Order: sequence, then C-alpha cells, then structure tokens
Amino acid sequence: MGNANSGTKERRMPKRIILVRHGESEGNVDKNVYTTVPDHKVQLTKKGKEQAKKAGELIRGVVGNNNCKLYFYVSPFLRTHETLKEIGGAFSSSEITGIREECRLREMDYAKFENTEKMEEFKKERDRYGKFFYRFPHGESAADVYDRVSGFVESLWRDIDMDKIPHSANDNLNIVIISHGLTVRVLLMRFFRWTAEQVENLTSPKNAEVRIMELGHEGEYSLALYHDVQTLEKWGLSPEMIVDQKQRAFGPKVDLDKCFFTSYFEKNNV
Repeated sequence: MGNANSGTKERRMPKRIILVRHGESEGNVDKNVYTTVPDHKVQLTKKGKEQAKKAGELIRGVVGNNNCKLYFYVSPFLRTHETLKEIGGAFSSSEITGIREECRLREMDYAKFENTEKMEEFKKERDRYGKFFYRFPHGESAADVYDRVSGFVESLWRDIDMDKIPHSANDNLNIVIISHGLTVRVLLMRFFRWTAEQVENLTSPKNAEVRIMELGHEGEYSLALYHDVQTLEKWGLSPEMIVDQKQRAFGPKVDLDKCFFTSYFEKNNV
C-alpha cells in the first residue's frame, strides 16, 4: 500500500478504516418490499435503527476519546443514511470532521425486483455459475461492483494525500464507510488484494456489523488487530488469509502456530 505518494510528502494514513453494513432494513425482513419500493428508498426497521445505534457505541469504544476524529463516507441509499444518523449520535459535532455521500458505495444493482420468484431463479443460477462473475439481467455482477469500488479506493487515497479529510498530526483519525454487505466484502477484496475465488468463500456481514482495519506493522492495514482468529474464520478467511492479516498486524516474524493452528486445535479439541 505504501506510506507516501509520488511526491516527497509523507502520506498520513488514518489509524483505522471502519466498514459498516447498514442495519436491518424492511427488505431484509420481507423481500416483497422490493416489488413496491425502489431499492434505494428502502428504510430501516426499528430493530435496524437499534442495531445501528449499538454499532455507533461499539465504534465509540474502539476509537476512544483522545483526539478522536471521524470522517464518514456513506452510500446514497436511504437505509445507509439512516444508519449513519444512528451511528453519528455516539459522537459530538467536533469529533465528526466530515460526511460525504459516495455513489460508488451503493448496493449491487439486482435490476428489477417485481418478480420475486424470477429473482430467486436468478440467484440459483448465480450460485451455479459463480457468485463473483454472474451478472443479473440488466443489473450488475460483483465484478462490476469491484470496478467502481476500486475507483472509490483510489479517490480515498487522493483525498488523504491532498488533505481533503480535515485532521491534525495528533488526531486519532478514523475513516468510517457505511455501505452494503456485498460492497463491504468487495472493499476488503480491494484493500487486501484478495482473489475472486477467495471472495466467493466470504460470508456477508450481518446487519450493522462492523469490520475494523487498523494500521499495524510498517503501515499495513489489518483486520487482526481488533478481530480474533475465530472471527476471521467465521467470516470465511482461509488459513493463508489469516496468516497474511497477522503478518500485516505484527510483521513477518509472527508465530504462525499462534496465528492459526493453536485456535484450530482448541476449536476441534485436538
């Protein structure tokens, strides 16, 4: 990833990049909602708002109170904006340095939902074909989402390099990205250069689930500084992917037995 741009100025990386899926939406509860409400206008349920509020409390606990600064990127959909509102309630206005709506963080386009039975057929066809490359008729594939997410990530680095994210050298800066399940997985794929095959095995984040990347060894982001091995396994990361996360966090001399194999033996009572 590197710590500097093409000039002489050193890139000041955010301490954390925090990915959040929106809270439970009406569409998560009843798929028939999509037959009458456009995807981008689907609202959170009461439970979804409570989930988002708890996500804000969790993030509050992670970033602490010492010079804490947060900059939000949010998908343009209503349910992500409602999630942002609940999360933002955990912070003061002086701690939030900016909020930017980012269209490239939107949900994958499944095209029209009017015929729910037909949509289920498409999803079964996708499972047979391969989830990453299958494109819904008149919609998108995960590969299409990857293309636009890649553009967003490049824009994020430029925003950092050009000081478009307000913060001082002493700030505990955190980027919070509020998006959707598939988009979160593809963001992780882009950040960590995972393959299409590796992403096929990942589980989707639960509603309002928080996945935290934190700066580790030599300025490399890692999921392993906050999340334990069991959590990474539950998310579908392979042993090799977990080792990579540990090495990003602690360096190449990390004890690989403690990274993965110890937890494997404990989990299986070996």
